[in-house]
Amino acid sequence: MAEVRLESVCKHFDEVVAVDNFNMSIKDKEFVVLVGPSGCGKTTTLRMIAGLESITSGDVYIGDRLINRLPAKDRNIAMVFQNYALYPHMTVFDNMAFSLEMRKRPKDEVKQRVQEAAEILGIQPLLSRKPKQLSGGQRQRVAVGRAIVRKPEVFLFDEPLSNLDAKLRVQTRLELKKLHERLATTAVYVTHDQIEAMTMGDRIVVMRDGLIQQIGSPLELYDTPANKFVGGFIGSPAMNFFDAELNGQADSACLQVGEVRIDLPPEKSKQLADYQHKQIVVGIRPEDLKVTGEHSPGKTIQGTVEVVEPIGNETYVDFNAGSFSLIAAVGRKSQIKAHSSLVVEPSIDNLHLFDVENGKAIR
Repeated sequence: MAEVRLESVCKHFDEVVAVDNFNMSIKDKEFVVLVGPSGCGKTTTLRMIAGLESITSGDVYIGDRLINRLPAKDRNIAMVFQNYALYPHMTVFDNMAFSLEMRKRPKDEVKQRVQEAAEILGIQPLLSRKPKQLSGGQRQRVAVGRAIVRKPEVFLFDEPLSNLDAKLRVQTRLELKKLHERLATTAVYVTHDQIEAMTMGDRIVVMRDGLIQQIGSPLELYDTPANKFVGGFIGSPAMNFFDAELNGQADSACLQVGEVRIDLPPEKSKQLADYQHKQIVVGIRPEDLKVTGEHSPGKTIQGTVEVVEPIGNETYVDFNAGSFSLIAAVGRKSQIKAHSSLVVEPSIDNLHLFDVENGKAIR
């Protein structure tokens, strides 16, 4: 197993900058997830580690080896693709054995490795079948098994669950996480699904337009987003945002938006001294809006319910507070109805404040 280091890595496609100044050290046995919207550069980064894409500038190391010019076949990595990339004319056994046979490994060793991987993944009964006889989840296991038999230093996953239905996706991501813990192998995983990222990654890299926005543990990104983009991308439902003006004194400020006022405690007021009488972006997560009975100016927000979305374990309520709208997460047994009045109290300790111009978090 090995550490993976990317130092000032860039990738240009003519005038298009796909990845810009990517710097990160992935620890030995760590499970790192690259996440972001389509076109953010996450798959390109993965492909540069794999050797499937050339590097415009910068260096990539696996362990102590500089691998910039090393062919993909010599990097001792294994990649699981989005479409599984199985040979349709081969059996499951032959698909899993193919890379070992190409390296002219002894037949007994090939059989042993395939049997071991099949046992780990629970696909022993499928070894004589061909891909067309398998379900999507079974094909995904075979693709992972083909990677396992190689005993690589690094596993690379390129959105391997995107072709599965929702229920199977949940089941399979748990299996992949258990598999990683069992094999104790360095893994880099690409997804656009922030729920996958949150549940699977030891650390998450959030990317946008080829740039790293933030690197951290799932809870670090959730609780202390570095900017508005990370705050809005991580979490479901997304964080609520609205623009407000900071008014009042240095030690007793308030956030004002239309007729809505939110009073701030002295400590947070002092923290915002440089933003007096300026616009800032306020972020609040749906679960940090507590439904209360009586409206108290400066402490609560009053509005009219527009949409109620029960999802089973809880209910999301979309309500209009005048010049802006919010989504609140309320109890699953809530009796709130559309078009009714709603009063919520935002958790001041969990307010996220961002600079209007650059979107950076105000600490």
